[in-house]
Amino acid sequence: MTQYWLMKSEPDEYGWADLVKAGEGTWDGVRNAQASNNLKAMRAGDLVLFYHSRTGLEAVGVMEVSAEAFPDPKDDTGRWVAVKVKPVHPRKRPVSLKVMKARPALADMAMLRQSRLSVAAITPDEWAEIMRMAGNAPSTTA
Repeated sequence: MTQYWLMKSEPDEYGWADLVKAGEGTWDGVRNAQASNNLKAMRAGDLVLFYHSRTGLEAVGVMEVSAEAFPDPKDDTGRWVAVKVKPVHPRKRPVSLKVMKARPALADMAMLRQSRLSVAAITPDEWAEIMRMAGNAPSTTA
């Protein structure tokens, strides 16, 4: 069963365009216990909303988890993990944080309640709502 996630990245560090250019990327550098546990819970084939943080503040694309959690290559302690992701497609319309906050259907969304969380689960209903807002069909396949 597909699970849905949201992952944040600063676009000047690693943005949607960087992932598209690479074709596959390693999502590493996560140093928050809850976010790391979310990475560990991801399964190949899960869908992920790529969110530009700090600048832009909008959901810009959909990724697919292509490799499940493995030791973060940037971590010498062995405590943290990374996953691999591939771009699926951009949003027809990016969905801004302001617009998400204004939607009652997203009021309980983890990212909106815990704004510092860089990797968060999204419910199927939240996923469908964001897909509608972005002008994409609210399907379970992206």
